This record gives sequence, C-alpha cells and structure tokens, in this order.
Amino acid sequence: MSENKNIPKTNFAFQRNVAIVGIILFLGKLLAWHFTNSDAVFSDAMESIVNIIAAFMGLYSLYLAAKPKDVDHPYGHGKVEFVTSGVEGALIIFAGIIIIIQAVDSLLHDNIPKQLDWGIWIVAATAAINYLMGHISYKKGIKENSLVLQSSGKHLQSDTFTTIGVVISLILVYYTKLYWIDAVVALLFGAYIMVVGYKIIRKALSGIMDEADLDLLQNLSKFLNEKRKPQWVDLHNMRIQQHGSGLHIDAHFTLPWYYELRKAHNEMEDLYKLIGENTDRTIEFNFHLDDCKSFSCEICALHECPARQKPFVKKIEWNNKTIAQVDKHSLKDDLN
Repeated sequence: MSENKNIPKTNFAFQRNVAIVGIILFLGKLLAWHFTNSDAVFSDAMESIVNIIAAFMGLYSLYLAAKPKDVDHPYGHGKVEFVTSGVEGALIIFAGIIIIIQAVDSLLHDNIPKQLDWGIWIVAATAAINYLMGHISYKKGIKENSLVLQSSGKHLQSDTFTTIGVVISLILVYYTKLYWIDAVVALLFGAYIMVVGYKIIRKALSGIMDEADLDLLQNLSKFLNEKRKPQWVDLHNMRIQQHGSGLHIDAHFTLPWYYELRKAHNEMEDLYKLIGENTDRTIEFNFHLDDCKSFSCEICALHECPARQKPFVKKIEWNNKTIAQVDKHSLKDDLN
C-alpha cells in the first residue's frame, strides 16, 4: 500500500492560499470595474466571486476528506471532493448566466465603458497571477490525485483565458471606440465558462457514481502483465472506487486450488505490493481468492502444476476489459 499522510495537510494549506489570492484578485477586478464600467470586466469580476466561493468550499472539502474513517463513514470522507467540485461547476454555470444577462442588457441600452487605460493594466496583472496559481494548483492536483485542486486549477486557468480576452477587448474598444465589442466579448465568455462548468459537473458526477476509469484500469493491467507470476492464474471482476486522493480496489484473484491458505495469502500480498509500488496513491484492497477450475488449465502458465488436467494453450492478457470481466476467464473468452 502506498500512503502519504502529509498530502491532505499540504493540499489544505495550498487551497487556503488559493482562497486568499482569490479575494485579492477579486478586489482588483472590482476596482477595474469601478473605473471602466465595462461589461467584460464585470464578467471577469463575477467569475472571481465564484472563484472565492469555490476556493472556500474546496478548503472545507479537503478538511473533511482528510478526516479518518469512522463508523458512519467506513470508506472515509474522500467523496466530498466530488460533491464540492459539482457545486463549483454549478456556480460557474450560474455566473455565466448572470454575465450573459448583463451583456444583453448593455447591448440593448448602449452601455459606454470609460477610463479603459486603468482597467487594462489592472486586469492584465490579475491575469498573470491567476494563471500562475491555476497552473500550480492543477499540477499539484494531478500529482496528488485531488479533484478539488484539479478543479480549482482548471477554474483559475479558464479565468485567466477569459481575463486575457477581456484585456484584448478593452484594448480594441479603447482604440476603435466600438463600444458594442465590450458586451459581445462578455457574451462569448459567459457561454465559455458555462461549458467549463458543465465539464466539471460531468467529472464530479462520474466520481460520485463510481464510473469506471478505463485509463486507470489500463495502466494497472499493463504493469501487472509485465510482473505477472505463472501461478497467478486469473484476475477478474476488478472494481475501482475513488475516495478523494485514495482508491478502493475490489477484485477476484485466481490461484491453483491446492495452495494452502498461508501460501495463497502470501501471493495476494505480493500482488498488493506490486500495485502499491506502481502508484503514489493510498489504496485499500478487498480481494477475493478464487480456486482454479479444470477450464483454467488452458490459460494457466504454471507448467510444473501437479494437478493439470488440460494442456496449456494460451495466456489471457490482462487489460482494462479482461480484468473488469465479472466471471472467471477461460480460453473461450480469448477466442471470442
């Protein structure tokens, strides 16, 4: 089992810093909006409000996710990260709707931005800080398998791209005096962040509903194939649940039927260690030991087996489909 008990604490501390920076950036954008009366700047400020709310929600979820298992939560509290990510996605969509409403109102009433030079410099500075924080947050989330930090990083990066667009639109309006550009840019960015919000909700729901992660299964099966022992007859019915940065893995592991309990258990421990050594995530295992059947002989590579009833034909390669199959494998599975 691979475990790093300091990860929850470092994630919490980093998310706290993200929240503090979010407040500072929001105040900067609010100041820029006060100077410019720009719809594009308003859209950027609205998204910053969502950033702040999402950052504090993420902070709370990381606090809960770090709590140990208890009687009421035998699998821990890690799934709260999916819930808060889903709420963050919903808030982003809501902000997009507000931005679009404001932009349409400005188009209808000919809103005229002012003091754009101040607005350009202030908003540009917030864009640079946003991108840096978003990049660090996303990379840290990938490294430590935290959906909260990944969502926070993506949100900050998407905010950066919209902020850059706001700066460009302010420059265009400043030089062309075509004030409708400001509202149109706000409309486009409102629609864009709604798409970002939908993607975050989609990923959160997949985690809450334990949707199969085929890439994770494929990576897992790849190194298991490379280190597979001849006596490891079969691996099937594998299910992986994600709880925060940790994993819970269920599977059925087939060994020769004549293995004594201690020997069989040692083989299962070797499999646990192999998986743990090839991931930096905390893993909880729940494997069921199966005994081999007569049809298993055709796929069993243990040539010195004293109880072989049929000749070996072909080994079943483990991949994201075969290890997820519910029933024991047989030669017919490979032929089909």
